[in-house]
Amino acid sequence: MDISVVIPLLNEEESLPELESWIRRVMEENRFSYEIIFVDDGSTDSSWKIIQDLSKNNTNIHALRFRRNYGKSPALNEGFKIAEGDVVITMDADLQDSPDEIPELFDMVKNQGYDLVSGWKKKRYDSKFAKNIPSKFFNFTTRLMTGIKLHDFNCGLKAYRNDVVKNIEVYGEMHRYIPVIAKSAGYKKIGEKVVHHQKRKYGTTKFGMSRFVRGYLDLLTITFISKFGKRPMHFFGGLGTILFLAGFIMGIYLAVQKIFNSVYGMTDRPLFYLALICMIIGTQLFLTGFIAELIQTNSPNKKQYGISDRI
Repeated sequence: MDISVVIPLLNEEESLPELESWIRRVMEENRFSYEIIFVDDGSTDSSWKIIQDLSKNNTNIHALRFRRNYGKSPALNEGFKIAEGDVVITMDADLQDSPDEIPELFDMVKNQGYDLVSGWKKKRYDSKFAKNIPSKFFNFTTRLMTGIKLHDFNCGLKAYRNDVVKNIEVYGEMHRYIPVIAKSAGYKKIGEKVVHHQKRKYGTTKFGMSRFVRGYLDLLTITFISKFGKRPMHFFGGLGTILFLAGFIMGIYLAVQKIFNSVYGMTDRPLFYLALICMIIGTQLFLTGFIAELIQTNSPNKKQYGISDRI
């Protein structure tokens, strides 16, 4: 199979027939063998019923439905598990991503050797203050912290080699950091393509300022995990050792002052309490790193999501 198109969705009943027809036209015009994987993230409208009806007329459609809303990242993760195409394309279901971009994205991965290609909505039709300005600031910060030179990390339109999506796990709200996750997994050739962005035709946006705040918390998480996720002792143990040694040296200094210079009242000096605090915190950090290493080597099974239906 050439292409798997993975589409997470939440309450997009109006756009689904048009999106399916558009994708099917592009695939047939370019003679791609393909599948469309809809992942219904707990929709409360008739989205699942529409997907069922569409699948009756198009055998290339597969779908999963969550029992409740888990979020975009789990939806993508479950879609990746069953994707069979050589190239996996992700896009949003709101018709703001254009399926006409698929042939070029496919070529960049299949023929130009990219592991991952991220779309760049250079010209956006979203609200300037609700999405555009926060998005630019968010992308600038992410480039600065991760070293990955992409303009639009959170663009839903992306293309991957199949083995990339099989070797990464997307959880929480980490979908916006998939390029970072892929890079930390060893996939270095990450590209970017300017893509056409369209105004939302149906429904309302799912974006809110709370997602903007959570995005930066996730950025700190993914940056830490990508650097120290497999070796937490290097961070906690190293920092703990430095603090403990600093406190120990201060303690030795105070002891020398007391023994050789007959300086009394050591416990009344601020340096004594600073030394004590450094040694206690240093010990705690070291033990935290040790426990984290035990958890890392004995990690439980990955979370399973409640899928109630499958086509």
